[in-house]
Amino acid sequence: MILAVFLVFPSIAQALAPSARTSPLRARPSTTQLMAAESSSSSSPSFVPDMAKRKLMNDILLFGGVLPATLAIAVPYLMVFVPPAERGEVGVTSARTKLGEPVQAGAWLKAHAVGDRDLVEGLKSDPFYLIVDDGPKIRDYAINSICTHLGCVVPWNKAANKYICPCHGSQYTETGRVVRGPAPLSLALAHVDEDEKGIVKLSQWTETDFRTDTDPWWI
Repeated sequence: MILAVFLVFPSIAQALAPSARTSPLRARPSTTQLMAAESSSSSSPSFVPDMAKRKLMNDILLFGGVLPATLAIAVPYLMVFVPPAERGEVGVTSARTKLGEPVQAGAWLKAHAVGDRDLVEGLKSDPFYLIVDDGPKIRDYAINSICTHLGCVVPWNKAANKYICPCHGSQYTETGRVVRGPAPLSLALAHVDEDEKGIVKLSQWTETDFRTDTDPWWI
């Protein structure tokens, strides 16, 4: 009976038969098809990187960012190892104030009384004492204020008429000769002169140390 119905009404058979278009299950692409699609996609010109642009961007990053930053750090560090010199004069430098300005002898004497000892920046950027003597005039040598024990700055104690280190108690005479430890050596010296413009110049003391009759230990 059922067979007769299908033979008489073939449209009913077609309606009840599963359709590939309405089936929820679809054929899975084969491995060959997947590989072909991947090859086609990777070979498309839109996925090929522009190497010239990439190189340009790398160069901009290197020379515009990394290199300047590296130089900004490296140059000041390397300059620490370069000894100070002015216009080719090795071991000669202008005395400078706390503001970094060259010391003018006339102005210095107007601002300081006889007996004053004030710090200036000198050789190797170390702090040196300029001393005002009778005249008034600036003494012909300056005294390095760096303690020879552990490198503290030694202040002048006017009441004691000595340089007394606040760190460990080392003491030096008014000429910088060590008289009490633990500092092992006297304070370093530097020559003091004026140039034609009246600028105070400090230069390396290479002669015998007049305080101890020994060779200068600082050179």
